[in-house]
Amino acid sequence: MKKSLIILCVFVISQFQAQQKAYYQQAAQYKMDIDVNAEEFTYQGTQTLKYQNNSPDELDVVYFHLYWNAFKPNSMMDQRVASQGKNGDSRLQKDGISRLAAIPKNEEGAQNIHWIKQNGKNLKFEIQETVMKVYLDKPVKARSKTTFTMEWDAVIPQQIRRAGRDNREGIDMTMTQWFPKIAEYDYDGWATFDYVGREFHAPFADFDVTIKINKDYIVGAGGTLLNPTEVKGYDSSAQIKTDQNKAIWKWKAKNMLDFAWAADRDYSVESFEVPQGPKVYFVYQKNDKTKAWGEAKPYVTKYFQIMNSKFGKYAYPSYAFIQGGDGGMEYGMCTMILGEAKNIEDLMGLMAHEGSHSWYQQMLATNEPTRPWMDEGFTSYAESYVMYQLFPPKDNRPNAFVEKVDAYRKFIKKGIEEPAVWLGDHHDNGTAYSYASYVKGELYLVQLGYIVGEENLSKIMTEYFKEWSMKHPTDRDFLHIAQKISGMDLKWFYHYWINTTKTIDYGIKDVQYGAQSTTITLINNSQVPMPIDFSVITSDKKIVNYQIPLNMTHAWKTKDAFGEFTTLKYWPWTQKEYTFTIPYNKSQLSVLGIDPSQRLADVNPEDNFVEVK
Repeated sequence: MKKSLIILCVFVISQFQAQQKAYYQQAAQYKMDIDVNAEEFTYQGTQTLKYQNNSPDELDVVYFHLYWNAFKPNSMMDQRVASQGKNGDSRLQKDGISRLAAIPKNEEGAQNIHWIKQNGKNLKFEIQETVMKVYLDKPVKARSKTTFTMEWDAVIPQQIRRAGRDNREGIDMTMTQWFPKIAEYDYDGWATFDYVGREFHAPFADFDVTIKINKDYIVGAGGTLLNPTEVKGYDSSAQIKTDQNKAIWKWKAKNMLDFAWAADRDYSVESFEVPQGPKVYFVYQKNDKTKAWGEAKPYVTKYFQIMNSKFGKYAYPSYAFIQGGDGGMEYGMCTMILGEAKNIEDLMGLMAHEGSHSWYQQMLATNEPTRPWMDEGFTSYAESYVMYQLFPPKDNRPNAFVEKVDAYRKFIKKGIEEPAVWLGDHHDNGTAYSYASYVKGELYLVQLGYIVGEENLSKIMTEYFKEWSMKHPTDRDFLHIAQKISGMDLKWFYHYWINTTKTIDYGIKDVQYGAQSTTITLINNSQVPMPIDFSVITSDKKIVNYQIPLNMTHAWKTKDAFGEFTTLKYWPWTQKEYTFTIPYNKSQLSVLGIDPSQRLADVNPEDNFVEVK
């Protein structure tokens, strides 16, 4: 008996400890020296990487990403695009034919590793497509450090997706995901997904990067330029220092996921200070096609002020908007964007989206390949929130997200939706990926605000940033905060919205008018249960609001941004219909309706309102 009791105690303690493991994240320090041959679109690179294993695990292998290996015929990216045909990313295929299949040999992406050492000793490694597996000389013990050194050369690929030479606006080099980058290791193990076109993940790191390139080039990067008086473009009194006709650029950055840069002979550099930070750089080709950049400074200033106030203070000293890439893609302290926007609103929409990734990708560094909806969706929410204030709509819409809800409704009718829980690169349809990640990720927060109230949602977003900034949060971490602040059980909502493609569809089934009151019957026509906001407009133009809670939350919102309301008896999720009575007769009523705030992502809103005649 005594022995059994001891075994039981040990088991209980071990289970408790397993659930109480302290959070950890790995750390890295890169020092790189890069020598670019601009005429041949190649470069030579050396790297010293100090790696801190903060995990409780001993590591006998490490992994590096070699993203540029994807840009060649018959790569995994090429195979994936070919298999998707016209359903694939439109930037990667034309008429269903993979663009990668036609890359000439001399323009194929390549990262050729000459050698890698650990603490001075040569290591065995193997290249597995876009992943390099390295067998260590000595395991990296838990909570210890090691140093890797490496030499490689690279061919800058034809610009097809994000990185590469000669983008369609004439930028010579977009240098993104361009160096051998150590993979993230966390509780889920190594983050070693092959690169077939979507997103990235990495540990936070410090960067010390020296770039030698033809002296006529201007470099834009996400980081702090240490020698602006020795290179072109950043200081009007600069005296360019050269080594064999090459300028030497010295950049540093701390606590970022990556370091990205771009280079072009025709760049112009402009900078300005946002009050309370950051310093902003525009690095772009100044011409008739980029006129909108000249209008952008006051909008960008207001953008950062709103973001700092609403979602948390931007942590880095500067941010650069750099013309390059194939659309818009976020990196540490910078973004690469196409610059030839038709007007200032289009340009700011792109800048607001990519800039917001500094919150929901860089500072709150979720694993993009596994949870793209947290990255793209939360970013899209911030973009919509800010753009609504920068460019107030002319029509009298009730909130900033009406267009996204409408777009979701239209998309659902196509019948090609895929669950948001799917891995980013493993969606079968490019449009379905976009809606699962961008739109449903954004509407996750819109629906959450509808359920818990906008004030609570604001508190949730603030606490999320406060608790998880400069860390790697998961969906579970966010949900924990949402439940703690709202006091509600929200697991059901997460499951329906993220793990399934089930939809919301409520309607008014019946209205019976009495002498002193009106009885209304609502119906749930679909599979996702939700609480219901219901309002009436009286014949004398008064608005009366009611809330019908959902029993699964077990607590109800007490206020919202859309007026005071009366809380009715809850609606059990298993119950198809719900009937309630309001103290108004037919002559006293003008309109009855579900969700007057238009936040509910109801796929069939036509039966949500009744005009009393």
